[in-house]
Amino acid sequence: MTLDTTQQPFPPIEELLSSKGKIKILKVLSIFEELNISGIVRKAQLNHATTSQHLDYFKSIGIVEEKVFGRIKIYRLTPDDIKANVIKELIRTWGNGEG
Repeated sequence: MTLDTTQQPFPPIEELLSSKGKIKILKVLSIFEELNISGIVRKAQLNHATTSQHLDYFKSIGIVEEKVFGRIKIYRLTPDDIKANVIKELIRTWGNGEG
């Protein structure tokens, strides 16, 4: 196991949940577990550039991980990260209704 020195310190909750786009992506990943970027874009109803930017941010703070299979990248909430698990539980508890 290598130490990831690129990971930023965890931001305040206000920054993490500062936009509807970020919340939509976290919600999609909480509900569907693992998706490629096209699936996230479709389900979150966001554009590709915004989704990619938010995913990069989430990866930089360690709550989303990316798995690469050739040219395909799959994203998921980091399973062994306590904060990612709390976010997932919050979204599942709150409900996954539309809107």
